[in-house]
Amino acid sequence: MTTLTQMQHDSLNDKLRAFLQGTLAVLPLTIAVIPWGILAGSIAVDAGLNPLQSQAMSAFVFAGAAQLVALGMIKAGVGLGSIILTTLLITSRHLLYSMALRNKISPLPFKWRATLGFLLTDELFAIANQGDQHQFDRWHALGGGLSFYISWNLASLAGIVAGQNIENIADWGLDFAIAATFIALVVPAIKKRSTLICVLVSLVSAVVFELFQVSGGLLIAALLGMTSGYFYALLTQEKVTQEEVTQEKATGEEENGADS
Repeated sequence: MTTLTQMQHDSLNDKLRAFLQGTLAVLPLTIAVIPWGILAGSIAVDAGLNPLQSQAMSAFVFAGAAQLVALGMIKAGVGLGSIILTTLLITSRHLLYSMALRNKISPLPFKWRATLGFLLTDELFAIANQGDQHQFDRWHALGGGLSFYISWNLASLAGIVAGQNIENIADWGLDFAIAATFIALVVPAIKKRSTLICVLVSLVSAVVFELFQVSGGLLIAALLGMTSGYFYALLTQEKVTQEEVTQEKATGEEENGADS
């Protein structure tokens, strides 16, 4: 009985340790996104939403870029259909995230899949999509995702309060946090030339399209960047990283085990 209790205690400690490690792993990104959350909360109030509606948007939508764009469209009086379509386009990258994590999350029970699916953001993907399937820890991912979710909502609450009491908060330059957060996500991921090509083409294209006010320029720039990186890797037969080799090997071993 004592041994069983000790095992349960050790298991609980391991889960708590993994949870805290996930929280610490995402902490730099959590800090960087605080001004972004404040901006989202204040803009929601400025767009005409009451405090409860503003907080609910962060609690249920939980997508910074989509929230800011949707709020701008609400303020401009754009129709609901256009808002929904634009939001779907902006958040479509999460479909790619879920596909990349499918092998790691699909074996989990439904409650875990639903929870991690809801918490899946750029930041959670950055810390969860590391190593092979055997290194994935659900408690580590939960710690990163849940702590980021709580921080986002607290920052939004601060923005709602500030939006009601401080004038012209949108002019404080808080929107730079958006760029800073994505820079922090992208730069560590540049480990191959094809990735570098993708980033540079997207960057230059986005700036050019913005200068010429091309409609949908950001989406076009992203597609150009991905296409350029893909064809560069294809034409140069760029070798995969050791991490990818390990993951492919592990997948092959699982398939062979299943066949046998």
